[in-house]
Amino acid sequence: MIILAATKRTIQNLNVLRAQDKIPAVYYGNKNNTVSITISLRDFMKVWKEAGETSAVSLDVEGEKVTTLIHHMQLDPISNTPIHVDFLAIDMKKEIEVAVPIEFTGLAEAEKAGLGTLVKALHEVQVRALPNDLPHGFVVDVTGLATLDMQIQVKDIVVPKGVTIVTEGEEVVAFVAAYKEEKEDVPTAIDFDAIQVEEKGKKEDEEAAAE
Repeated sequence: MIILAATKRTIQNLNVLRAQDKIPAVYYGNKNNTVSITISLRDFMKVWKEAGETSAVSLDVEGEKVTTLIHHMQLDPISNTPIHVDFLAIDMKKEIEVAVPIEFTGLAEAEKAGLGTLVKALHEVQVRALPNDLPHGFVVDVTGLATLDMQIQVKDIVVPKGVTIVTEGEEVVAFVAAYKEEKEDVPTAIDFDAIQVEEKGKKEDEEAAAE
């Protein structure tokens, strides 16, 4: 199991922690009260790359081991780096529901033929499984989308043994949408005769007012 070292948080000033390349975090769940901890940014990024949100991570909190999943991350809007992390404590012997990301591969035949553009309607599905059975992600090949009336639905995703997809099977994952025809703006013809008549009328009105 992936291990991530952590310490109980003693510094309450979060900006001070982040200046030290550390991340404030918490873990909760599975009969645990919410516990505030501190983790290394560098170590977390390695763990995140390997575990994502579906692989168990063992938090080593000063010698105490807590089995968790990375549950939520708050990102800095400018640097896009984590500035706070929530870990969900879990029981490896009990099923859990999590969102599993979808990765798209291939080029849809309909898009290749110039009929339209691929629309990725769903980017994750909710699944239920034991922690050790949770897939890291689902790969969906869109190559078979050959016509505009074809689509890939959740029920078409192949899942490994021990995994149940909770998301409604009829939900659309991907399809090819027809290109929209852009209507050309036809310039309105300028009626010069009407303009001349209008200007003549204005001039006559001005002369009448001056008399």
